[in-house]
Amino acid sequence: MSAPAPSPLAVVDAEPLPRQEEVLTEAALAFVAELHRRFTPRRDELLARRAERRAEIARTSTLDFLPETAAIRADDSWKVAPAPAALNDRRVEITGPTDRKMTINALNSGARVWLADFEDASAPTWENVILGQVNLIDAYQRNIDFTDPRSGKSYALKSADELATVVMRPRGWHLEERHLTFDGRPVPGALVDFGLYFFHNAQRLIDLGKGPYFYLPKTESHLEARLWNEIFVFAQDYVGIPQGTVRATVLIETITAAYEMEEILYELRDHAAGLNAGRWDYLFSIVKNFRDGGAKFVLPDRNAVTMTAPFMRAYTELLVRTCHKRGAHAIGGMAAFIPSRKDAEVNKVAFEKVKADKDREAGDGFDGSWVAHPDLVPIAMASFDAVLGDKPNQKDRLREDVSVAPGDLIAIDSLDAKPTYDGLVSAVQVGVRYIEAWLRGLGAVAIFNLMEDAATAEISRSQIWQWINAGVVFENGKTATPELAREVAAEELAAIRAEIGEEAFAAGKWQQAHDLLLHVSLDADYADFLTLPAYEQLVG
Repeated sequence: MSAPAPSPLAVVDAEPLPRQEEVLTEAALAFVAELHRRFTPRRDELLARRAERRAEIARTSTLDFLPETAAIRADDSWKVAPAPAALNDRRVEITGPTDRKMTINALNSGARVWLADFEDASAPTWENVILGQVNLIDAYQRNIDFTDPRSGKSYALKSADELATVVMRPRGWHLEERHLTFDGRPVPGALVDFGLYFFHNAQRLIDLGKGPYFYLPKTESHLEARLWNEIFVFAQDYVGIPQGTVRATVLIETITAAYEMEEILYELRDHAAGLNAGRWDYLFSIVKNFRDGGAKFVLPDRNAVTMTAPFMRAYTELLVRTCHKRGAHAIGGMAAFIPSRKDAEVNKVAFEKVKADKDREAGDGFDGSWVAHPDLVPIAMASFDAVLGDKPNQKDRLREDVSVAPGDLIAIDSLDAKPTYDGLVSAVQVGVRYIEAWLRGLGAVAIFNLMEDAATAEISRSQIWQWINAGVVFENGKTATPELAREVAAEELAAIRAEIGEEAFAAGKWQQAHDLLLHVSLDADYADFLTLPAYEQLVG
């Protein structure tokens, strides 16, 4: 590879960070610039196509499997590439941001995989974007041990054979990185995250017996998967590693992608590692796409929509069948419970729910699943060990008993549950508390014994919006209106002030979070993603 020309990328409006130059080398920036030049125009076209498809759903209030790709679905001969050894056993995966402490704890957690998250569990401050890359480089070089100056506790990596395999998640296609520009235009965050990580670590990971592995978020169509595949092909050639070294697991967390699972695997078949069932973003996507579809699409309280709901069963069982038919891993959803070191009863309830969730997934044929905390790894591991034994996965369970009709995936009205006033209060509480933390640079936040990320904030604000626009009448006789939402939000703000005290309240971003939640929940022009207006207010 010849020496690159000076990069045309500019770093703007960002305070220099310690060790930033180790990540933003001329060679790495030249690679990101080339990714941007080649692939951002197609990304822009695909974002426009999302809007067109959403308009069509608004007109028809329905979705179907694509007639133009029927031949791909009908062809039983194709499979995805065999899993590399480091990704063959994925029975438990832990998720979390890439701060230094989390990096060590996740790698040491006993999980088989760590989803190193630059997306929903990370607020994209410049510090988080760049130092997250530094931390991963340091981890691969075993240069990450440190002592927390506040607690005095030391953190160090276990031996290499005990560490989780890293699968890195870049930002979704819709987000920009405002601190890195090309001719004055921000570079897509996905290309920044992927490009810097891949450039610095692809060969290093191969030398460690692993590879550059990715989770692809917010995918809405097989055409978006095709774009990622083109990026992988180009990137592997650029740095001179074999085609097929990259592996990607796609989150099926949008309702449109649920109708294109086989096509998504087909587009990525030389690089595909599996599909994942992402619960909260999936529900958010249903609300977003069918928000004007009438009463039959109104979701009840988010906690009433369990994975046993008929339309969620249809989605997860179709995912398992699709993956195993094509030789791919099927990875289950998040156990978001956070163990309490102070409350044994909270722990008992949380552990029982996690066990039931993971027992169900393992019994349904999933090859692994997610947890949000190291203390939950043994529980999830036991559920999958009981089904898998010594086998690395259960891809031989083809689930040919599963048959899902197009309407099954959007049969929201098959649920008996209805929205409740307490559900409205909970949505406001989670929304305000999460957004406040996000505006301070925290993307994964423990709220009421659950690990919340941007996806749960999205479902919170979307449900407020949907219930108001549908004129939902709660069980106490109150109607969902903008005035009621403002009243509940004002009460929550006052409760937080009383809970944490005047000094802490003033030091936080509570009023800003309150105002932003109401903006995205009440504005007639529904924002596609909460993180778009939130990013405009994110400092750093």
